[in-house]
Amino acid sequence: MHTPPKPVIGWREWLALPALGIDSIKVKVDTGARTSSLHAFDIELFRKRGVRMVRFKVHPLQRNSKTTITGEEELVEQRLVRPSTGKQTLRPVIVTPVEMMGQRWDIELTLVNRDAMGFRMLLGRQGIHSRFVVHPSRSFFNTAHKARKTRKKRYNKE
Repeated sequence: MHTPPKPVIGWREWLALPALGIDSIKVKVDTGARTSSLHAFDIELFRKRGVRMVRFKVHPLQRNSKTTITGEEELVEQRLVRPSTGKQTLRPVIVTPVEMMGQRWDIELTLVNRDAMGFRMLLGRQGIHSRFVVHPSRSFFNTAHKARKTRKKRYNKE
C-alpha cells in the first residue's frame, strides 16, 4: 500500500486557532523547539467550578498591539521551559485545536510574552509531528489563511 506524501510547509506559515477566535496568525515553524508557544500577556490563573483555568490576552497580528483577543482555557499544567535564551521559565500550558493546510488537530501551547520576538506564535516539533514536511527556505505554502490576514474586523478590539 502506498502512503500519500505529506503536505509541505515553510519555515513561516499562517494557521488558525479557532477555539481562541483567531482566524489567522503568522507562525514560525521551529523544528528546533519541542513545544509550541503563543504570545500571551495579562496571564491569570484561577479556578472555575473546581477546574484550574487560565485567562490571557493575545495580540494575534504582528506589529499590532491594538487588536486584542481574550482567551480562557483549562490549564493542563505549568511546565518549566528552557528557550533559546537559556533562562528557564515556568509557563502555563493549554491544549487547543489548530487548523492548517486543510487539517485540524489539537496541540499543546505554552503561554508566554513574546512581544520581543518576531512572531506571535512558534510551532514546535510536537505541533507538526508526522503531519508535514518542512521546507527550510520557503514560506507560506498555506495560502488559505494568508488570504484572511487582512480581515482585522473579525478580531475583538478591547
